[in-house]
Amino acid sequence: MKEIKAIIRPSKLLEVTEELHEIEGLPGVTISEIKGFGKSRAKKAADKIVYEMVEFIPRIQLEVVVTDEMVDDVVNVIQKYAHTGNTGDGKIFVSTVDDIVKIRTNERGKDAI
Repeated sequence: MKEIKAIIRPSKLLEVTEELHEIEGLPGVTISEIKGFGKSRAKKAADKIVYEMVEFIPRIQLEVVVTDEMVDDVVNVIQKYAHTGNTGDGKIFVSTVDDIVKIRTNERGKDAI
C-alpha cells in the first residue's frame, strides 16, 4: 500500500478531484488547506499571505492511500490536471504504508482502505 500526498494550487482542486473521481476503486481523498513556501520563499508571489513577517503561499494538500496497483493512475491524474507549467505547481510524494487499521471495524491492511 502507498500513501500519495500532493501539494497543488487551490485553483486546480476542482479539476484534479473531478478526474480522481473517475478512477475506479479509489477509496477516497483527504483535502486540507495549507500554506507554506518553497525555494523562492514566496517573495514575488501574487497570492502570498504574510503572517508575523513571514510570507506564505496558500496551497491544497491531497492525501490518499491506495493499493500499489493504483499508484500510477492516481499520480498521473494529479500530475496532468495540477500542471500549469509555472513555478509553484506543487509536488507529489509517494510513501510506503506499513499498515492501516479501520477504527470502526478493526479491519487491517488492504481491507481497511
